[in-house]
Amino acid sequence: MRPCLRPAPLLASAAAMALAAVLTAEASGPVLAPITDADFHQNAAFPEAQVTLGRMLFFDKILSGNRNISCATCHHPAHASADGLALGIGEGGVGLGPDRHVPEGEAVLGRVPRNAPALRFVGRRALTALFHDGRVEAAPNGPWPSGFWTPAREQLPEGLDSVLAAQAMFPVLSDIEMAGARGENPVADAAALRRFGGAGGAWDLLADRLRQTPGYVTLFKRAYPEIPHPDAITFVHAANALAAFQTVAFRPDDSPFDRYLRSGDRAALSPAAARGMDLFYGPAGCAACHAGTFQTDNRFHAIAMPQIGPGKGDGSDDSYFRATGYAGRLEDFGRAPISGDPADRYRFRTPSLRDVELTAPYGHAGAFATLEEVVRHHLDPVATVEAYRLPDGHLPDLAAIDQPMAVGARFGHEPVNPARRADYDRRDGWVQAQAPMRARLAAANERIATPLDDAAIADILAFLKALTDPRSREMDPLIPERVPSGLPVAD
Repeated sequence: MRPCLRPAPLLASAAAMALAAVLTAEASGPVLAPITDADFHQNAAFPEAQVTLGRMLFFDKILSGNRNISCATCHHPAHASADGLALGIGEGGVGLGPDRHVPEGEAVLGRVPRNAPALRFVGRRALTALFHDGRVEAAPNGPWPSGFWTPAREQLPEGLDSVLAAQAMFPVLSDIEMAGARGENPVADAAALRRFGGAGGAWDLLADRLRQTPGYVTLFKRAYPEIPHPDAITFVHAANALAAFQTVAFRPDDSPFDRYLRSGDRAALSPAAARGMDLFYGPAGCAACHAGTFQTDNRFHAIAMPQIGPGKGDGSDDSYFRATGYAGRLEDFGRAPISGDPADRYRFRTPSLRDVELTAPYGHAGAFATLEEVVRHHLDPVATVEAYRLPDGHLPDLAAIDQPMAVGARFGHEPVNPARRADYDRRDGWVQAQAPMRARLAAANERIATPLDDAAIADILAFLKALTDPRSREMDPLIPERVPSGLPVAD
């Protein structure tokens, strides 16, 4: 095997010794077990009728406030359950993947501030926190009856079968993702006022649409025989069905790596992939975070991922406002606003690397367009984040953007002034253009630089490509020809 140019790195954190132990275990191989049904919620044994219902809901725009976007829009089979964009265009856009755009004469609220994660293996038991910042998290002994920590707190209803089902409750509440702008529809209005649960809340309004759709009433009764009449259908039923479908549909467990795990025969991997696997689980140190069979420790780490786009409004830096007059704090502190711990700033959940070859761009904000770019970033995060600037054309143009406005007690939106659009658009690359903000990202970095030669990097890339299940390249059979609402399935 061609050597790397430096011994295995450690993470520069208090957890270094524990992670080194993980690395040692990974290198010796005992935790690299083949995937089985037991790895998944309900042992992956969901009633067929529940999976069928979840499939229809996943592709149906009925779950969006303006009935114009579905779960599949941003997690599409054609893009291995992602969307092929660094930062997506949610509610109000048309088209799929890199072709998605804002139609002429229309406006959107802006870019979705984080990259749409692929859904591979989202139904596994070990995944107890979802979203990049883990804001939906299993908490069976927590204070809320639902058994989950979520932004809805006590409003989240009981009866959700898994953290994946709990996660399914939230994209429909986001104005920029699925709900639409306040004033456009009752779901958006309820969500804007944080009326999520209970009668007349956003979830109940969506469930009422399903109750009023005969095809869905039939599917819900088949999936949940305990439902006595349509009025008993709730959004919890829908979320559980969505989770069942995602667990079954996005299980790419027939990659060359999986064949190696099942047989123990390294011949299942190409020579380059086998060398890359040895580096990955050994001296390159990748498995310090990307551990185990699914290549994730399910924890949160800061590795100086570049920040592009509108961010999440974190921090107190107002340099963008002072330079342009447009409101907006553009940093994304990741896990810290959820945990309340400043030490968690810029930490994001370690993603699984399954099918990673197919799910570019990479990073919580989609900063890196290619797999090689993001691998090289991991090898020297501080140098990369210092040098990174938003490439031209990396983010799709938005034809027109609406800004919130309030006049007295009335709330609405008005378009960004076209004459000042250039100043507005500076937000997308602002953080990376400012030395103080780049310095904060670099200071939080936990990973020590690990120089590897080009041959070693090529081997690691070969291993990462060996994590691709060939079936993930052609997932169109998942797409139904029609859905019960009668709305168009494809944009």
